[in-house]
Amino acid sequence: MERTQTQQQDVPRSGTYTVDTEASAVRFRTRSVFGLFPVRGTFTLARGSVVVAEPAEASTVDAVIRADSFDSGLGRRDDHVRSGDYLDAARHPEIVFRGTGLRRTGGGGVLHGRLTVRGAGAPVDVEITEVVAEGRWLTARGTATVDRYAFGVTKARGMTGRRLQVDLDIRASR
Repeated sequence: MERTQTQQQDVPRSGTYTVDTEASAVRFRTRSVFGLFPVRGTFTLARGSVVVAEPAEASTVDAVIRADSFDSGLGRRDDHVRSGDYLDAARHPEIVFRGTGLRRTGGGGVLHGRLTVRGAGAPVDVEITEVVAEGRWLTARGTATVDRYAFGVTKARGMTGRRLQVDLDIRASR
């Protein structure tokens, strides 16, 4: 198999790739108690697809995260974040990202998109740091900053971090 790492001029073969949710990861980090304590955790990816277009700038991404999968390793905090005070997972079980276009940069790209949390949508950019195409597989890594206030999640200002740094490791196949 030929392994190619995407540079500005290289892109994976065009087509639709289905995300392997078991081999993919969505991790986050933020701070709590007035920024004094780090909080790290994960979400579970429910489903997703990547459409590599020609030209690459027209590529799109659809990803769905289970809101009830928030896991920081502290059960009481996790239950509170899943509650109506934060994610309201019972009423809004899905967090949805729709990537609508790619802007290529020197070593990667920026995927422009819209994130919907609790029924509220706001623009979010994902900085693509690596894309590797190997046979029918596509692996992508990226990072995004999510401002929870943009989605109306404003409970416990100061006690809970306003911004989450999200790290994505996505594995998909054609």
